[in-house]
Amino acid sequence: MIRLHAIVEGPTEKAFVDRVLGPYLASYDVFADARCVLTGRDSRTGRPFRGGMTNYLKIKTDIETWMKEDRSADCRFTTMFDLYGLPTDFPGYDLAVGRTPYAKIEFLEVAFGRDFQEEGRNSFLPYLQLHEFEALVLAEPEALAQEYLEYRKPIKNIVAMVGDQNPELIDDGYETAPSRRILKEIPAYDKVTSGVQIVSAIGLEKLRRRCLHFSQWISRLEGLNE
Repeated sequence: MIRLHAIVEGPTEKAFVDRVLGPYLASYDVFADARCVLTGRDSRTGRPFRGGMTNYLKIKTDIETWMKEDRSADCRFTTMFDLYGLPTDFPGYDLAVGRTPYAKIEFLEVAFGRDFQEEGRNSFLPYLQLHEFEALVLAEPEALAQEYLEYRKPIKNIVAMVGDQNPELIDDGYETAPSRRILKEIPAYDKVTSGVQIVSAIGLEKLRRRCLHFSQWISRLEGLNE
């Protein structure tokens, strides 16, 4: 049995791990839980603030804290952060500029993992989402109708926009990131509730066929007991 701790960017990714990824991995004897990255604390009450990525130091500190809390041999750690909006002080950030998307994501993940391996940890499997969570929604944009039936014409526009494109390669510009493309057509889109529900309805099998990097991550997690 493997216990997998996922440090994630926000409530959308946490819901994905809790409701979609975790139940799937359980059949591989991998039991996942997730928490949003710690970004600060209330100065008066000490209450933690979680979610979002303001800088890399906060990400690293939170991961290290969880690693110190659970040093068991059957424990592994992974992440789910968007490439879009990644902090500029992230390991390898400057050297990754100008690379193709898949080369860039591989370079960043290697640099991210190395930052922990240098301290003798081999239980860390970093994952960055190309380019953000909504790439998974765009793997089958027709599924948006399950939550937004009244937006039939806008959904058709999204389907036409995606066409035969690889959803992981739909770019990460401020106005053209996957989530903003969806919000442009469906202003009511809610990523935490509807986004995760839509991804669940699409199913991991189809997501993996359409999203290569995502599929490679799932394969690594499936094999943790091997």
